[in-house]
Amino acid sequence: MLCQNCGKYEATTHIKQIINGDMAETHLCPDCANHLGYGDMFSGFDFSLSGLLSGFLGDMLPPVSLGPVTRCEKCGCSFDDIARAGKVGCPECYRTFYDRLLPSIQRIHGKISHAGKTGQSAGNREKIETSGEKIAKLRVQMDEAVRVQNFERAAEIRDEIKKLEGENINE
Repeated sequence: MLCQNCGKYEATTHIKQIINGDMAETHLCPDCANHLGYGDMFSGFDFSLSGLLSGFLGDMLPPVSLGPVTRCEKCGCSFDDIARAGKVGCPECYRTFYDRLLPSIQRIHGKISHAGKTGQSAGNREKIETSGEKIAKLRVQMDEAVRVQNFERAAEIRDEIKKLEGENINE
């Protein structure tokens, strides 16, 4: 189908408009579509992961840099560099800019603690006890305290369990 505007070139842009219940279709070639303002609607947007992350981190940039800029000792990146690129330079950057990255990571992921599968290479690291595991151990200790009739210790453990269970509800 030829362009309905110039009639010279093949139409590649198809526009449907509904005005007062009446539908009108227009078929335009790329040149006429750009000329009439129907060019690439998404040309000004950055849909890459780095664009998304820089959008999350960009609002955290200080308006004016006062004093020396903190840089990662390993790769030399500043927080401004990370916010602009949307990429963290190296693992050491997470330690260097921890307090500034934490709110963005929490906003992106919804939480800041890992709650999923762990790779095999990470299995060699020291295991961090979860609150559920702590509660299970405390229940065993409480049962043992009741068995030996140490009710004061059992009450202390019970209170600690309730405290941990209350923290789990708030997460």
